Amino acid sequence: MGVDDQRLLALLAAAPMPLSQLARALAVPPGQLAGQLQALVQAGVALQQQGDCWQLRQPPDLHQRDRIEQLLAPATLPLLGGLEVLWEVDSTNSELLRRPLPQAGVSVLLAERQTAGRGRRGRHWVSPLAQHVYLSLACRFQGGIAAMAGLSLAVGVLVAEALRGHGLTGVGLKWPNDLLLGGRKLGGILLESRGSAQDPALAVIGIGLNVHNAAAAAGAIDQPWTSIEQHRPGLAQRDGVVAAVLNGLLPGLVAFEREGLAPFLTRYAALDVLAGQPVWIHQDGQRQPATALGLAADGGLRVLDQHGQRCLHAGDVSVRKQ
Repeated sequence: MGVDDQRLLALLAAAPMPLSQLARALAVPPGQLAGQLQALVQAGVALQQQGDCWQLRQPPDLHQRDRIEQLLAPATLPLLGGLEVLWEVDSTNSELLRRPLPQAGVSVLLAERQTAGRGRRGRHWVSPLAQHVYLSLACRFQGGIAAMAGLSLAVGVLVAEALRGHGLTGVGLKWPNDLLLGGRKLGGILLESRGSAQDPALAVIGIGLNVHNAAAAAGAIDQPWTSIEQHRPGLAQRDGVVAAVLNGLLPGLVAFEREGLAPFLTRYAALDVLAGQPVWIHQDGQRQPATALGLAADGGLRVLDQHGQRCLHAGDVSVRKQ
């Protein structure tokens, strides 16, 4: 299915074509092809039908590996162990977890779409074709899983700073793993690992960023969200976003493995959208009010509630409207 979609879009990118001609070129029945075209429209691809003729109103924002590599900084390239773009995958994180431990550098995997994208706590991550960034990185931690403590928070800092440097001023962090812009979710981070406490272990860092408006998929998202296109249309180009993130993230991962979370705490505080805010704490199916006080040294969220100050290491937090 994915290869057929890719060939179909390549044909339509060259010129508008009647359905019958497309069907002959792809060697599929016209009825089956018509259903495939409608599915692409529902997925948000800018296809238009005029009579029997189909055309692309706007080419999809597909990844080009060479273009991404050209946008990478000289300091980033030596840290890159490999860069691969898949047309379709169940989950970029799942795919990297199935692969062997990288021997050197950071392996980067992108997909045009995911069929089973995952967020934190097993939530579904909506992944329409060529609309957003679906990015995972696999890296080797010599110190084992124990050396990854606080990694997801450091990654949040690095990605938020990279996006700000790319022109998206106002990007902030909501503990533990959300990137916010204008009070709405712009993206998220999912950290997974494989290995033991001390032996070299695999860290897989999943990053999802909303680039285009993708109105066709908006109904599947269960929380207020935003996109780069809504705030800075001129920056809504997926490869440019990927390169900006990698330029900030790859050198930062080297620093994290060397120094740990401590140097990132002050930088996190400058991006923290919860500090000083009234919040709801969601744990074990219950909700209780508190005030967020910022990060603890171990990466937990310090809060003040009716019982006094305490530190959260699990659960969800949302801003409580006054």
